[in-house]
Amino acid sequence: MGRIEDKNRARQARKSRIRGKLRGTAQRPRLAVFRSARHIYAQIIDDDLGHVLASASTMEKELRGSLKTGGNEDAAKEVGKLIAARAVQQNIEMVAFDRGGFKFHGRLRALAEAAREGGLKF
Repeated sequence: MGRIEDKNRARQARKSRIRGKLRGTAQRPRLAVFRSARHIYAQIIDDDLGHVLASASTMEKELRGSLKTGGNEDAAKEVGKLIAARAVQQNIEMVAFDRGGFKFHGRLRALAEAAREGGLKF
C-alpha cells in the first residue's frame, strides 16, 4: 500500500499547486475533473460564490445505460459532451481547465477534446 499512498500524496500536492494558481470566476468558471478507476466526473465551478454551476459524470442514469463502463475514453467523451451542453445552456463559453493533478492524457484529454467540440473554450 505504500506505493499507492505515495502516488495519491503526490497527486494531492500537484492538485494544491494547480489550485493555488487557478481560480474560477463568474466570467470564466473552473472546469474541475476527477477520475477514478471506474468513473469520471466533471464540474463547472464559480469559486467566488462557491457554487457548482453544472456537473456531469458517468454515474448519471442517462449515461449509465448507454456505456459499457465508466472508466474508459468513450465514457470520458460522453461526459465531455454532456458538460459542454449543460454549460452552453447556461451561457458559459469560457472555462479554466482544472485537471486535478492528473496527467493530461487518456481519459482527461478525451473529456477536454469533447468539451471543446461541444462549444467550451479553454
